[in-house]
Amino acid sequence: MQRLANTRRYVAQKYFGSGSGAQRGAMVEQEVLLNEDGSTGFKVPITNFRNTQYYGEIDIVTPPQKFKVLFDTASSNLWVPSVECSSIACFLHCKYDHSQSSSYAKNDTDVTLRFGSGTFEAYVSEDTLTVGDITVESQQFAEATKEPGLSFTYDRFDGVFGLGYDTKSVAGVVPPFYNMVKRKLVKEPVFAFYLSDTANGDDGELILGGYNSQHFEGDLKWADVLGSGYWEVKLEAAQLGDSEITIGPTGATFDTGSPMLVMPVHVANMLNEKIGAKKDSAGRYAVDCASVPSLPSLSLTFGGVKYTLDAKDYILEVDGLCVSGFMGMDLHGSDEVWTIGNTFLRKFYTVYDLGNNRIGFAKAR
Repeated sequence: MQRLANTRRYVAQKYFGSGSGAQRGAMVEQEVLLNEDGSTGFKVPITNFRNTQYYGEIDIVTPPQKFKVLFDTASSNLWVPSVECSSIACFLHCKYDHSQSSSYAKNDTDVTLRFGSGTFEAYVSEDTLTVGDITVESQQFAEATKEPGLSFTYDRFDGVFGLGYDTKSVAGVVPPFYNMVKRKLVKEPVFAFYLSDTANGDDGELILGGYNSQHFEGDLKWADVLGSGYWEVKLEAAQLGDSEITIGPTGATFDTGSPMLVMPVHVANMLNEKIGAKKDSAGRYAVDCASVPSLPSLSLTFGGVKYTLDAKDYILEVDGLCVSGFMGMDLHGSDEVWTIGNTFLRKFYTVYDLGNNRIGFAKAR
């Protein structure tokens, strides 16, 4: 439950975060491969930890050092802990040691990153990255040298692999997926997520360079990205059961790093009251698990299509406690932007089309 308890700070600092630094690097080309079924795109298995954390493996350096990373659509930098880090969180995770790499190139640009429970210090390095059978040479990333607080101590992943827009990248570092596209390491500038449910007992999947139609029903429906620098689309309507939720002109940012649906405080308070959720000492809103089957559905409309979550979709059950997936936070002042996390993304397969600046949706299977 520690991850849920820290989500409020995590979301706020993630979207208010900033940093500084510089950029350098070279590009190489590599042959694009096909999967055994003939489809394009590279498959990356995604481990599901109790429906709250989703992460997969990458390799950095030559010979490879393995790291578990959160593939995050709402941030744009790749970072992992450095062997130079002495924080508690670093001791409990895999650490990057560039002295053991024959492909390391020094950069040393100092950066400040905001993620999770606060600000942490890092510097830029350059090395060979491998993810989903794609090798990206001379990829810049951040070595975290100080991770204050306890948030990352409890996380199952070592670092973060940002899949957001390059305009949000700290220090102007080119995000890994942008390098894959520029160097023609993927056929299409598209990636897609299937996030599993623990009830189904299967792993999730990230596809780089395409998508997997075996993981969704029917056709993809598309919504255009608003151009905010995030994977954000217009939220056209919201409804709880048969009741319309009053919302002004607003966007919805899709965030594979968040377990919750984050919305303006007054909306979250209203929804939690409607479903009978009570705030506990840790700041979570819990409901009686026996009441879940009778709770109303939540519908959100993007691109002219209504997407409906049943109560079993928006209620997280962890350690016998049923927690509301509705979190209140006024992220951008008067701009009532919503954050659509894994509460929604477990039910709907999502495709992120960087070439056409749009997101595709279909019911996951």
